Amino acid sequence: MSKRLGPEAWVVAGLKALAEEGVEAVRVERLAVALGVTKGSFYWHFADRKALLDAILAAWQTRATADVIAQVEATAGDARTRMHELMSIVFSSDGRIDRQVRAWAANDDAVQAAVEAIDKKRTGYLERLLIADGFGKPEARARARFAYHALIGQFAMARGNGRRAKDELDLVFAMLVAKV
Repeated sequence: MSKRLGPEAWVVAGLKALAEEGVEAVRVERLAVALGVTKGSFYWHFADRKALLDAILAAWQTRATADVIAQVEATAGDARTRMHELMSIVFSSDGRIDRQVRAWAANDDAVQAAVEAIDKKRTGYLERLLIADGFGKPEARARARFAYHALIGQFAMARGNGRRAKDELDLVFAMLVAKV
């Protein structure tokens, strides 16, 4: 008797392969073996590899941005409290998927457009929090970009969780919200 998997199982397996080895590792045959099913299971849910890659990209956009923003917005407190929660969430991430999506984007214009849209959404959200904390729009925009670049740098340097990330979070957050 074969396992019945929904499309979400394929997307999760694809996200794992992407995070661990990059977009080239997201192969139908390889994922089928990892999931313990036949390739036929894949074609029941997806027309082709591109359809799976599109679903993986959409899942990344949701999980790494929309879901994080929703989690932060569910936090009680003012804008500064929500900013700290946001920074805590993102700085505790190992950034593997973000790093691999950015590498994928270097060779795929559609993925690059998705990354640019996500970057805009993320910095826009932080900018709105900074404005709510009392910064003017130009300064909030600059501070949001600074913080976001620090995060991308954290991901690019492949820093994992731990005490160092916490110390860096506290320093970056203090710089982000300091009134000068």
